[in-house]
Formats: sequence, structure tokens, C-alpha cells
Amino acid sequence: MALRNNHLAIDNDELMRRVENLINASKNRYRITVIVANRAKQRRYEAPDDMEDGWMKPIRRAVIEMSDELTAPEIIGDE
Repeated sequence: MALRNNHLAIDNDELMRRVENLINASKNRYRITVIVANRAKQRRYEAPDDMEDGWMKPIRRAVIEMSDELTAPEIIGDE
């Protein structure tokens, strides 16, 4: 991982590992996909100027945030 604009840059391999962790943590792939998409949409409209020249796309940011929050059951709870 490399440092970029004071943020931790995550390469594609690390991002894919995080995606797999999210999918494995949920019993329902569709539900986790929708949750990530909604988080990305929310982030896109909250801070459109915070895209850092296209490096941190909303979907990428959502996956990173959610994979960091895997310990919070309300994020991926299947109830």
C-alpha cells in the first residue's frame, strides 16, 4: 500500500480482498451489494468535491469503509 494525498491508497488486490471479506461476512450477496451501492451513492452526494482527482471513487470508498467496519453488525446484519 502506498501513501497518496494523506490517504492510504489501496491497490486493486487489497480492494478485491476487502470485497471478498464483505461478501463472506454476509449471508446474502445481493443485500451486501445493495448496501455498498447505497453507501457509495450517499458518499457521492455528500462530498462531490472530495473525490481527490478521481482516485477515490465512491464505490471504492464505500468498500474500504465497510470492510473497516466489519465488526459492526448493523453494517452487514442479515436480520
